[in-house]
Amino acid sequence: MACGALCNIAKGAGAQAEARKQAVVDALPPIFAAMLAHPADADVQKMACGALCNIAKGAGAQAEARKQAAVDALPLVVAAMRAHPANAGVQQQACTALCNIAAGAGAQAE
Repeated sequence: MACGALCNIAKGAGAQAEARKQAVVDALPPIFAAMLAHPADADVQKMACGALCNIAKGAGAQAEARKQAAVDALPLVVAAMRAHPANAGVQQQACTALCNIAAGAGAQAE
């Protein structure tokens, strides 16, 4: 799954992870498209939310720019939560994505 791969690419900390996360920002439109095209697929929604979570994680100017780019995903994340209320994986990834997008510098969920 492409969203799962992006989720893993954007994971981690340190300079190399920051560079990967920045590169994944270019993948936001396809992530959004996957979420829109497959709203009933819990796996797609979970992996997409996980990718958004990892993209928005971190502190500093680059992280703030990524968070701003991910803001457009907020309605999609909420839609995923509403479409899959009984799926713990979707709910966890979505909540963490929302937390990381909304978090200020130095305050991210795991």
